[in-house]
Amino acid sequence: MERVVDIASDGRHLSAHRGFLVVSEERREVGRVPLDDVAAVIVHAHGVTWSTNLAVALAERAAPLVLCGPNHAPVGVFLPLDGHHGQNARMRAQWDAGRPLTKQLWSRVVIAKLRWQSAVLQAHGKERAALDMLIRKVRSGDPDNIESQAARRYWPLLMGPDFRRDRDAADINGPMNYGYTILRSLVARSVVAAGLHPSIGIHHANRGNAFALADDLVEPFRPLVDALAVRLAAKGFDKVEPTTKRAFAGLIAIDLPGGDGVTTVTVAAQRLAQSLARAFETGDAAALQLPLPPTPIEIAGLDQLVSGSAETEETLAAVDPLA
Repeated sequence: MERVVDIASDGRHLSAHRGFLVVSEERREVGRVPLDDVAAVIVHAHGVTWSTNLAVALAERAAPLVLCGPNHAPVGVFLPLDGHHGQNARMRAQWDAGRPLTKQLWSRVVIAKLRWQSAVLQAHGKERAALDMLIRKVRSGDPDNIESQAARRYWPLLMGPDFRRDRDAADINGPMNYGYTILRSLVARSVVAAGLHPSIGIHHANRGNAFALADDLVEPFRPLVDALAVRLAAKGFDKVEPTTKRAFAGLIAIDLPGGDGVTTVTVAAQRLAQSLARAFETGDAAALQLPLPPTPIEIAGLDQLVSGSAETEETLAAVDPLA
């Protein structure tokens, strides 16, 4: 079972010992998790230290160490240098990909994201016709910025007319930042494991963004965070606290429809990254295996995360009961 390990208590020390990630405070062990089960380590707290042998052990397993700012958004990510056995060839193909291919790939990502947003609106009983109409207008490279047009319709429908997506706002945006951080780290891990370079995006191209490709590929998954945030807020959990963190940590194991049966968010992210590598190698945008949008039943399944299943509780409490 893969786990997202959240460290939110000040003064903790993280180390590796006999195959375990060990969390200590003042030389006293407070928790441990098998290193092979760790999907990512997310650090929010002050004064947290970690050993070099832990950083090496996480890198060997392609498990990112994510450092977050006060708004719960990532400010730094530690990932391995070595990845897929065909890494050199794949990175060359990625670097050499021409604009026609990257524009086709990006339009497919945008369409997938809009389909996910439409599915989330439908599952919450909201009108989705406007988004469905915009999907048909997406062209190669999305030159008309349909993604942004869809967002202007999507957020008021899902969150209400007064909602504003603001990374620094002290409201439900905080938990959403946290959820996006988890999915971003999951996708970054998948990108590296597929032998691709995370800083070479197909759309995002900020010179200071070391994870542009992860930001591209995470887009279709983001509405899953939005759906869970709505459900958490309805129960009164609209701040970053243990309940919301446990819920968002469970997203990586949520079931999704797949081309060959039910899959999980983690596997869907891995397939997406691997298929992108094939698209770069073949020059065929149709090779991109985008995740299918969740059904209303699967979105309704998010309620089990809100209530705090025993499995999700274990994910974080096993390491940091005070997270």
